[in-house]
Amino acid sequence: MSAAPGRSQASSHRSPQGEGSPVNAPAPLTAWITGVGFIAPGLPDWPSARAVLRGEQPWVSAPSVLPAPAILPPAERRRASRVIKLALGIGLEAAAGADVSTLATVFSASGSDGHNCHALCEQLATDDRHVSPTRFHNSVHNAPAGYWGIATKSMAPCQVLCAFDGSFGAGLLDTLAQVALDQQATLLMAYDSEYPEPLFAKRPVPDCAGVALRLEPQASEHALARITAWTTEAPAPTWNHATLEPLRASIPALRALPLLEQLAQGHSGEVCLDYLPGLQLAVRLDVLT
Repeated sequence: MSAAPGRSQASSHRSPQGEGSPVNAPAPLTAWITGVGFIAPGLPDWPSARAVLRGEQPWVSAPSVLPAPAILPPAERRRASRVIKLALGIGLEAAAGADVSTLATVFSASGSDGHNCHALCEQLATDDRHVSPTRFHNSVHNAPAGYWGIATKSMAPCQVLCAFDGSFGAGLLDTLAQVALDQQATLLMAYDSEYPEPLFAKRPVPDCAGVALRLEPQASEHALARITAWTTEAPAPTWNHATLEPLRASIPALRALPLLEQLAQGHSGEVCLDYLPGLQLAVRLDVLT
């Protein structure tokens, strides 16, 4: 169910309230983007990704660089896996300037910690099937959310989702719904981790990468753009970014790249993102200048 290379993106779509749309189509969900976090191969943060998406500098392939989780207590810092460092890194970047302990959160990943899964499978394939406690508690899908709570001392609502290759879209819809319903600032963290061989042959995610968006119910001095999203059966058009298209197609969290390109370039308009088989996610950005 992976997206075919070359699919997904910038185009013009009628919203569900537009002419010819179904009578019972759900109303679009709207919020304000006030922060962005990003980590991907060759792109260690949002400013570097923004420069590449603007065409100001070329993308240079390099392994993903994960920041040290200094916000964690020493014991948890030692136990933090790659995917936990990734989630904390993008989340803290997007939340810069906010009180992170008050932000509701949505964590969305297609498979979570590939290296830890590989290590557990290796251990269970031996005669000694004793698994270390650290390996075990890092194996659960909501481990990054637990480490986030420890790091930020947050007691705010938290959701943890998985929708295979549609995990970014599912996370975005859930985050927008929470903002609309609860009128509370909510932080989306969508991320994926690579798998070593032999699992890589079946799930060829090349490296870890993630996207974080801080969404708020009202415009503020920190607002970058208004975002509105709805589902559509219209096919997602080709995204014309030859160098980054392989990352978009192979890392589910990076299905967000066409949306981020529009934000980086300061262009208002609509994009269509790959979501679930037969169902795409139409997103409109109204960028503030």
